[in-house]
Amino acid sequence: MSSMHSNRAKWEAIIWLLAFSVIYGAALLFNGHETLDALFRTYEHYDLDEIFTALNIAGGLGLIYSLLRIKDMSREIQLRVTAEKNVDWIACHDPLTELPNRRLLEVALSNSEILSQKDGSAIFSIDLDGFKKVNDLLGHEHGDRVLKVVAERLCSVFPDDNVYRLGGDEFVVLVERKGNQNLSNLGKRMVGAISKPIAIDGATVEIGASIGFARIPEDGKIPAEVIQHSDCAMYAAKKTGRNIVKGFAPEMQEELIKKIQMEADLKLAMKLGKIRPHYQPLVDLKTQEIVGYEALARWEREPGKFVSPCEFIPLAENAGLIVELTDQLFRIACQDALSWPPHTVLSFNISPVQLSDRLLGLRLLKVLGEVGLPVHRLELEVTESALINDAETARDVLDGLVKSGIKIALDDFGTGYSSLSQLSNYQFNKIKIDRKFVATFEESDRQEKVVRAIIALGIGLGVKITAEGIEDASQLRRLQDLGCDIGQGYLLGKPRPIEETLAISERQIA
Repeated sequence: MSSMHSNRAKWEAIIWLLAFSVIYGAALLFNGHETLDALFRTYEHYDLDEIFTALNIAGGLGLIYSLLRIKDMSREIQLRVTAEKNVDWIACHDPLTELPNRRLLEVALSNSEILSQKDGSAIFSIDLDGFKKVNDLLGHEHGDRVLKVVAERLCSVFPDDNVYRLGGDEFVVLVERKGNQNLSNLGKRMVGAISKPIAIDGATVEIGASIGFARIPEDGKIPAEVIQHSDCAMYAAKKTGRNIVKGFAPEMQEELIKKIQMEADLKLAMKLGKIRPHYQPLVDLKTQEIVGYEALARWEREPGKFVSPCEFIPLAENAGLIVELTDQLFRIACQDALSWPPHTVLSFNISPVQLSDRLLGLRLLKVLGEVGLPVHRLELEVTESALINDAETARDVLDGLVKSGIKIALDDFGTGYSSLSQLSNYQFNKIKIDRKFVATFEESDRQEKVVRAIIALGIGLGVKITAEGIEDASQLRRLQDLGCDIGQGYLLGKPRPIEETLAISERQIA
């Protein structure tokens, strides 16, 4: 577009010069000035000479204006050309690290020279380990600075190769293989460079990297296929542990296919209502009375065969299905809770994703109203990590829930990053001692002191304390002696479907 305007301006200037040359030549040929003088004298009463003078002055001014306009137009065209170049650059680069992005990577992989390299090429997919913790603890500004440092380190390791950022904390390096180059050792060099401590505003940040690579052309020739294979290897490395490097193998593709199939099965299970809440009793340790039930998601894939929540809950979060799944389970749980004794509380877990949703409170209250479950019978469980993902929004959401009369429990207390600050910043009705402490506090003096301190803290704050994971009678007695309020665990009752829960409630009433 800009080149078209530039050419037009040039042609207009050329046409003007040609027209001037023709008029000048005609004036010379016909002795124009004398002819016009004679004409003006003949028709003096018409003031033709004054009119001609005015036209000449206006024409001169018009010429000056045209020259200035052409100059301005040239400047505008130059600015437009620069802007278009900037747009093209932005479209093909990551603005934070200034590295090329996925678009340029695909262009590079489609280059016939890459595919025809004598020794071939390789593509490395890099995902940072521990980067989320940096964002959570220090904020996104510090996270951005870490990404810039990582980009600089990768470019220093590979000054002659192409380093790309695909988004988030994922980088890609496209390298030309030379002879019998050991790609695993090359990946370890990347890990070594990335994992060096990073100093930011007096804080030392340590991150790692999971790296997978695929060879060109052995592991694929189509750009999308090569990237997918290197990603498969990277996911396999990440699953193995921290700072691991893995090359692509066909079985990794099979693992990815299983994951895709699992996601499809999850969507179908949600559609058919196969994922249901089971209920684990919450027992008052002083009266031995069931005071509530925690709703826990259970997916019975086949009769008697369950998929672990540790498997399908993260899958739902990564696939963007967790909000829909939580809404389904919440409605069912509220309907089931209507059949329990009126004093019994429904304890329901909220995903960290949902604490970023400012409309969460309205949606929950709408369901409670439609089902008819009183607000005071609902207790929402949130984890510390959920609170620091988006602290400002989480605070607004939780404050709104508390004002509406919903109880809030802090789950997995002691395993997060800033437990005491969470207690001072939010209004919690209950604190849940993580099962890791309960499992070991009888054998460890240090762990017992932690449990004792949490219970004392609850008493001081006027907050109920629940101990999770009680599995034997000695744990139960010790927690009762320490003054713990509520217990939960297999000793007191396993998670059961609503039918069995109703039978337990009826026996308790009887």
